[in-house]
Amino acid sequence: MKKLIAARMISQAFFLSLFIYILWSTTYPLKGTLKASTFFNFSPLIMIITSISERVILPGLAASCFILILTALFGRFFCGWVCPLGSAIDIAAVFTRRRRKEDDRFNAKAKQPKFLILAVIAIASLFGIQLAWIMDPIVIMGRFTSLNLIPAITATVNLLLIFTIKAFNYNSAIQDFYRTLKSGILGINVYYFSHSGIIFLFFLTICAFTLFKRRAWCRMACPLGAIYALAGRFAILHRVVEKCISCGRCKSDCRMGAIRDDMEYSKGECVLCMDCVYDCPQHATAFRWSSGKIGAAPGKAGGITRRQFFLLAGSSLFLTGFNFKDRSAFRKTDIIRPPAALKEDHFLDRCVRCGNCMKVCITNGLQPVLLQSGLDGIWTPQLVPEIGYCEYNCVLCGHTCPTGAIPALSLQEKHEVRLGVAEIDRSICIPWAQGGECIVCQEHCPIPQKAIKVQKDVVGDEVILKPYIDERLCVGCGICQSKCPVRPIRAVKVSSRNSYRT
Repeated sequence: MKKLIAARMISQAFFLSLFIYILWSTTYPLKGTLKASTFFNFSPLIMIITSISERVILPGLAASCFILILTALFGRFFCGWVCPLGSAIDIAAVFTRRRRKEDDRFNAKAKQPKFLILAVIAIASLFGIQLAWIMDPIVIMGRFTSLNLIPAITATVNLLLIFTIKAFNYNSAIQDFYRTLKSGILGINVYYFSHSGIIFLFFLTICAFTLFKRRAWCRMACPLGAIYALAGRFAILHRVVEKCISCGRCKSDCRMGAIRDDMEYSKGECVLCMDCVYDCPQHATAFRWSSGKIGAAPGKAGGITRRQFFLLAGSSLFLTGFNFKDRSAFRKTDIIRPPAALKEDHFLDRCVRCGNCMKVCITNGLQPVLLQSGLDGIWTPQLVPEIGYCEYNCVLCGHTCPTGAIPALSLQEKHEVRLGVAEIDRSICIPWAQGGECIVCQEHCPIPQKAIKVQKDVVGDEVILKPYIDERLCVGCGICQSKCPVRPIRAVKVSSRNSYRT
């Protein structure tokens, strides 16, 4: 029995399931200790790069440094045993499994791009520009899970159950089962996200790389993998081969192309999948603790050297005094951000586009931006009141943000935060324009003192109540715009004017 491979597969299944479960179960009201941000704290790429970019110390740094210490002991285990995107790629590889002859020249060159990508991300962070969100595998998997996988599953199961209930003539047992699910795993209002198709294609492209080479993303492009490869070169757990007959089986089956013709291997590229241990017909391969000098495995190391990396990053230090943060000229300003979000430049650099806040928004009102905030604002969250409003008694978005781009507010603090201010277009408002009766916006306003007030006006023989906004009280939650019955353009519109940004 291949016990080590079985253990790896169980570990991958466990952590992938845990990752999805944490994201799925983080709902309003927030319960338990596991939050959607838990896994993201274990990404050194996100935590270190964001800390450098924003010149702050993020709480997740401790967890990410702990993972780096484990990597220095065991090697690049995270990629092979824990990483949810790596597990998804391995699942995709099952459908394309075939023997591939590994080319040493290809493998040597394939290792280099991820180090160069990491260097670009690191240098950009010195300039105050956070690019880690584009390539971090945990963020990519989290965004796909929150904005594609969970909505697709909940919507599909919901439709199937409704069809089944109708097919069985509204059977009471099935209806009771459906109500139970709706109060649990199906009770998530995330049926729509703008640009979710683009997000899905981005994830699908990464998985499709396996058609070219197994774990091609991990070998070539993953900057988090590059960090682990650098730390893993010093691992004290290493591969040994005795009585080798040079059959080349381990080399051809290595999913990372880490084994060379001389049967030595690049320690930093090995993800400890353990395939080579069981593929060897002589049972001559094993992993043991180093008894001698700790360091990289013999032979030429792949990628750029540590010296080249730090020289590349250090050579840009003198440029950090230049102002690379003023990018406001390329953005639209009327974007409603989540409550108390950081000021725009800092928000764009701190936000990692993980999708946590959008997934947990109980009204589905938080949606990903495309180009409304410029190129550096892609997939950041914005409130779209016509889709959903900011629930007055919900603070979940800030408590699921892994980097503090959206502060974790208390309920009392949230009640005092202004997202913007509402305005009534009297030219299309039913009471103002038509003299009809409608105070839907005023009825739904959650402010105890009512930020939408009404004034009496006589129209013909009738007294009409006409709504108006008290800007001193309005917090811009957007429920008035969401509930306004006027179509296609709402008579109430919330803008980000006078919003509070920390």
